Amino acid sequence: MPEPRPIPTLRTGVPELDVVLRGGLPRHRLHLVEGTPGAGKTTFALRFLLEGAANGERCLYVTLSETEEELTASAASHGWSLEGIDVFELVPAEAELERQQTVLYPAEAEFGETLQMITERIEATKPERVVVDSLAELRLLAQEPLRYRRQLLVLKRFLQGRHITTLLLDDLTGNDSEGDLHSLVHGVLSLEQIERNYGASRRRLRIAKMRGTVARRSGCEQRDNQDESLWSRRLDDCRGATGRQAVFG
Repeated sequence: MPEPRPIPTLRTGVPELDVVLRGGLPRHRLHLVEGTPGAGKTTFALRFLLEGAANGERCLYVTLSETEEELTASAASHGWSLEGIDVFELVPAEAELERQQTVLYPAEAEFGETLQMITERIEATKPERVVVDSLAELRLLAQEPLRYRRQLLVLKRFLQGRHITTLLLDDLTGNDSEGDLHSLVHGVLSLEQIERNYGASRRRLRIAKMRGTVARRSGCEQRDNQDESLWSRRLDDCRGATGRQAVFG
């Protein structure tokens, strides 16, 4: 039986995770980065794009939750510059929010317009890496689970058809079935913040799913009092399975 052809990968910007994934995230695929607020999703997404920008790749950050100014300040707090990254801000201005509160505006039309603006920006800039932050805002615009899932599927086909590697960020505040969302994406990275009875709290990254990829069973952990760039590989967190391999997905 012939050996399966290896899937091309992109480095994530977290070297320890790239080791676990045997090279990085599968290229030209849609990946979900999920976690509660404060778990480190934005930081991980920025590292992913900064890695791409350093390699001369076109990168796009679509933000529906933070302004460009807030995102720039967040990056600066880690000593990073967003130079080389296109930030597309879709956060409603105060005047727009007031209009939405006083005028009957069909949710389906607003949701459709938002997705159209995203796809038009992608067509114009032709990025190789994209981050969409976050699904919570798209879910709110869609209002109906069926519409939300259907349009995410359309977006997935659009992105993959243009050979873009995409991170979708989700804060787990919705009522969606986890399996429904997981079934739409190629890979799932789960971030969590762990509070301890003593010592600094920690953030942990777990590979929840990675289709067709042979990965080392592992997680990455980071202490709150460390710089965000200092992730330590924890191959011993695998219930005695240090160095073992597992197929995710």
